[in-house]
Order: sequence, then structure tokens, then C-alpha cells
Amino acid sequence: MNLVRAELTKIRTLRATWLALAVAFAGNTLLAVLARTDAVRIAGADGSVPIDRIGTLMLAPVYAFIAVVVYATGSEYRSGQIRVSLTAVPDRRSLAAAKLGAITLVSVAAVVPAVLPAVVIRPDGTASDLLLSAAVHLMLSLIGCGFAVLARSLITALAVLFILPVMVSPLLRSALPGVVKFLPHEAALSLLGAPTDPVGDLTRGGGLLVLVSWTVLFLGAAGASLIIRDT
Repeated sequence: MNLVRAELTKIRTLRATWLALAVAFAGNTLLAVLARTDAVRIAGADGSVPIDRIGTLMLAPVYAFIAVVVYATGSEYRSGQIRVSLTAVPDRRSLAAAKLGAITLVSVAAVVPAVLPAVVIRPDGTASDLLLSAAVHLMLSLIGCGFAVLARSLITALAVLFILPVMVSPLLRSALPGVVKFLPHEAALSLLGAPTDPVGDLTRGGGLLVLVSWTVLFLGAAGASLIIRDT
């Protein structure tokens, strides 16, 4: 518990943690207000559509939320703090478990204030929507945490996590739709019931299974990396 407490203190004292959480809260709240008032519409092939029908746009604040744990993880490599941690705690398995425990606790604690206002403000928001949104935020943040450890870079992790859904997925969708739908962002949209392609994309259950698989894969690989590779 002392190791977990130390990791929690480290994360809590980072200003970027609170800034990222504030941005995620503000983004989710603003989009919910715009969706409720229908004040903004997006032009499309079939005319203008409400923004709450644009899944990628409504999910955008999750990438600010991801930054909460990605910064906490990746900044250790940028500053060299990871070497100090490894010197202080020679048992790498204990350190990896403590880091995972702290990151999970922070994500769980932060996800409620991040998503609750958005679900409450939207006229059709339900408890199920809250749970699904919280699950998506939590799993994508843990995937981001794992990726930051594997990349050993804060900037690389944030850049890839942002570029993949915004630029790579749309370019590959027409050529490899069967592959793109299994990427974390697309799986998250499917879980939320807002798939990019309602016909060809995953069901809610399929989206959940894919997201859980990505989470386990990245966290497992990150733990192995911390135990075996890092110096």
C-alpha cells in the first residue's frame, strides 16, 4: 500500500493531471449543452445533422481524459524519474503492480466528474449511458497508459493516440473496413452505440470485448516492459 500511496501522491501533485481533467470535464459538458440545445449542426451529405450523431466528435474529450494517466506515466521517462523509482524499488513486479493500482484508482476516481455532467445535461441521458461512457473513458485511458510505457515517451503516446482516430482510421476505412473496426477508437464508438458504420461495425458487445482485449494486451505488455526492459 505504501507504494500505491506514493504513486498516487506523485500523480496528484502533477498540475497536468488537474488540467487534463478540467479540459475533459469542460469538453464533455460543452458538447452536451450543444447537443441538448441543438445550437450547432454539422453539414453532411444528407444535410445538416445534430452534433450528437457525430460519434467521433462527441468522444473527443476522452483524449483529454487519457492525458491524465499518459502524462503521469510518460513524464517519468522524459524526466528520468523512472530510474529513481527503479532504484528505490528493486522489486519491479511490486513497482509495476503499484503503478497499475495507482493509475486505475486515479482513472476510476476521475472518470465520474469527467462524464457525469455530460450525461445529466443531455435530455436522453440514462444510467446506462453513464456506465458505458465511464467504461470507455477508463479503458481508453488504461490503453494510453500502457502505450506510454511501451513507447517510453509522453509526446509519442499522445500524438499516436490522437492521430490514429482523427487521420489514420478515416483514411483506412474505405480500404480496410474489416480491420479499422477493431481499433480502440472504433470499438469505443460501437460500445457507445454510435458506430461510424452502423451496418459493418461491431455491436455493443463486440465493442466491449475488443476494448477489454486491447486494455489487457497493452497493460500486460507494459507490465512486462517495466519488469524486463527498463533500466
